[in-house]
Formats: sequence, C-alpha cells, structure tokens
Amino acid sequence: MYKILFVCTGNICRSPTAEGVLRHHVEAAGLADKVMIDSAGTHAYHVGEAPDRRSVMAAKKRGIHIDGLRARKVAPEDFREFDLILGLDSEHLQHLKRMAPKDAKAHTDLFLEYCGGTGEKEVPDPYYGEEHHFEHVLDLIESGTKPLIEKFQRELN
Repeated sequence: MYKILFVCTGNICRSPTAEGVLRHHVEAAGLADKVMIDSAGTHAYHVGEAPDRRSVMAAKKRGIHIDGLRARKVAPEDFREFDLILGLDSEHLQHLKRMAPKDAKAHTDLFLEYCGGTGEKEVPDPYYGEEHHFEHVLDLIESGTKPLIEKFQRELN
C-alpha cells in the first residue's frame, strides 16, 4: 500500500481538497485498495474542524465530497508511516523538513513541483479570497493529481 499525505497550514482548505480530489480519482482508477490518502496541517488552528465551507462547496460542484474530513496537525509518526508527504506551498515544505525526525521514511516535496505539468509551483491559499479562488485551487490540484494517478497505475498495477 502506498501512503500519501497532503499538508497545508490549517488543514481546512488546500490539503483536504487535495485529499478529496486524489481519493476521488484513485477510486475511479480502481486503485482504492492500493493507495491510502490523508491530509494534515502544519499548525493546530483548526484541529477537529470540518473543511472550510467554501472548499466543501467547490469540491461538491465537481462531485467530490470532503465534508466528512476533519482537520489534524502533522505528527512526527506521519514521517514514519507515509511514503510521500506533499506540502501545498514552500512554507509548508520548509516546516515539514524542519520537523522530520531522523528516522523518517517519507519523502517530502512540494505538491506541484513533484507532480509537474501545471506551470505553477505552489497552490495559493484561498482562505481570504472569494469563490473563484477556491475554484482555482481545485483546478491546480486536479492538474497535479493526474500525474500521481499515472504514477500509481504504472507502479501499483
């Protein structure tokens, strides 16, 4: 089983969106029993809360349901459990690299740089934005998950 963790600041906008989008596409590709997907935040601002309602609404318009997810903070054991931990922006990646224990097995990277193909390096934070900012986040994440699905299909089938 391949385990992937998406990380943003509070785990209520970008990372749960990435978790939901990838899970949706993994299930559609018939890989749900081979890939475990989760998300977390670098900070504990929203632990236990559902994703931001604007993220939920934007995802739902595309048939992706993230309203059942709950925010949590990245923990040291995540670096031992997951194969890949992807930060949604460079600040997240720096935070992850600082907190990684010496016995970490997870590879950490920047989501869009790892996946390539979008022409952008970071997924911008839509929290203080408007509805179209949440749609843009979804567009970027959908673009980034396509290469991940292709990778899983090559390596896990």
